[in-house]
Amino acid sequence: MHRTLRRVAIGLALAAHAAFAFAQSLIVDTAGLEQALARGAVVWDARGPADYAAGHVPGAVNFGAAGDLFRDANREDPPSAAVAAQLFGTAGIDIANREVVVYGGKGDPIAYFAARMLEYYGGRHGRVYHGGIDDWRAAGRPLSTQATKLPPLALELKAERVGTLWTHEVIDRVKAGGAQILDTRTEREFSGEDIRAIRGGHIAGAVNIPYEANWVDPDTPSKLASRRVQNKDGMSLKPADQLRSLYARLDPSKETVVYCQSGVRASETAVVLRELGFTDVKVYEPSWLGYAGVLSAPAGNEVFVNVGALNGQIASMQARLRQLEAALQALQPKPAQ
Repeated sequence: MHRTLRRVAIGLALAAHAAFAFAQSLIVDTAGLEQALARGAVVWDARGPADYAAGHVPGAVNFGAAGDLFRDANREDPPSAAVAAQLFGTAGIDIANREVVVYGGKGDPIAYFAARMLEYYGGRHGRVYHGGIDDWRAAGRPLSTQATKLPPLALELKAERVGTLWTHEVIDRVKAGGAQILDTRTEREFSGEDIRAIRGGHIAGAVNIPYEANWVDPDTPSKLASRRVQNKDGMSLKPADQLRSLYARLDPSKETVVYCQSGVRASETAVVLRELGFTDVKVYEPSWLGYAGVLSAPAGNEVFVNVGALNGQIASMQARLRQLEAALQALQPKPAQ
């Protein structure tokens, strides 16, 4: 009798632990999304309105492309808490009290960025359906073209920049030495060959692991473009043991600063690290776009943009375009006399 009760108690404890682990997980699969829907979670479709209208998870809400709503057109930083309160409030998303699951396309870092915006303004970090609309469709689940509208809320968000670092804080850490900094951009961006800011290179002392390395096949986007593959299966996340091996050089107990160009790609890797047990993960929000603009900030593989040469290239391209337009015009049939 006592052994039976003990086995039951152990079984209940294990079940409770499993439920707790699920509740803590920030990445869900198709079954996890369905369970969240059954619990009454808000499902946020972070894609653009046209994609949402063409077909979405039934019950999902959409209030515009998250990358446009939460990124300044020039600095690419998130808006103020007041603006965010208006956005979430109008959409009916109570970020402080509701469970939110976000999705986009499979592996799309914008979904991770959107989920992070909940935490950024003081709410719970949103969960991410990594497989997105692609896995939902592949699993044969129904799609809806009818928009879901939640009752609007009067939100007051006082927190801002939660879970992030800013340029002066990162520079201080770099100068102090010993910081654990992870660059999730491409190898060419890291090396300074691909310059996307006022200068190329990387934060001094950073380790480069592109965010696509989290996927089963990091080359999937290029293979899709060249039609070597027909789906996004390769953008599934690697198994946990392979991800642990990928980040084996990093210390999970140490503060880990993750960055990319503007904080989007870094958002995906930041969640992966948290899932792997990293205890103090922060996203450097302005990322390389902000760091590169401070010319005194220590950098590796530093390369400056040659503005004169760039202007010359632009002028040459414009001249070539005019030639092509003239040639195209000459090929047009002349009107009958």
